[in-house]
Amino acid sequence: MKPVKAASTARKPAIKTSKTALPAKAGKQAPGPEPKPYHHGNLRESLLEAADTVLAREGALGITLREVAKEAGVSHAAPYHHFASLDDMLAAVAERGFLRLREAMAERAQAVDTGERLLQIAEIYVSSARANPAQFRLMFGPLLARKTEFPPLKVAAESAFGLVHAAARAHDAKNGSELALVCWSFAHGLSNLLIDGAFDGLPMELPAANVLTRQLAQRVLMGVVVA
Repeated sequence: MKPVKAASTARKPAIKTSKTALPAKAGKQAPGPEPKPYHHGNLRESLLEAADTVLAREGALGITLREVAKEAGVSHAAPYHHFASLDDMLAAVAERGFLRLREAMAERAQAVDTGERLLQIAEIYVSSARANPAQFRLMFGPLLARKTEFPPLKVAAESAFGLVHAAARAHDAKNGSELALVCWSFAHGLSNLLIDGAFDGLPMELPAANVLTRQLAQRVLMGVVVA
């Protein structure tokens, strides 16, 4: 009698399956990466903040839409969603500059004495210009002469002067308009001279810029002509 062979208990090796995903079917593409958000969803504000940064670094002549887009971390085409041209964006930057200047003057110039109020306006005007010289140059650059092309810029610029005008009229109701022009011209001219370093090396000892501003502004209000 032939011996019965024992049944084999050895298992057949398992067929290895590839972990590599199967290629997508024709006509279907794998989903791409999620688009980068535009800084909390406010692209325009992000671009203007980036423009402030580029402006401070490069100056008005060195700023471009491409550089602003790069600073904001968005595509080169993104600025055109809100600005038709570089001038359009720069006008918006200048507008914000005038709004900030007016806000700063309104916040600081609250003295009951009208003369002191004008002195404070001169001080904040000059200090703001010195703190942000590139923005100051842009605000009062060629775009200001074209402000009718950019209504928001026109409104902001006139609003800033309106505050100076109102303070001057409160100080001198009869000659307030002329006084406003004198005060504005003084503060603006002094700002430019300080930014340009025009006083450096003069054969006289000058006080700190904020002290000098107040001293000269007092002379203006007193109507004293220094020979």
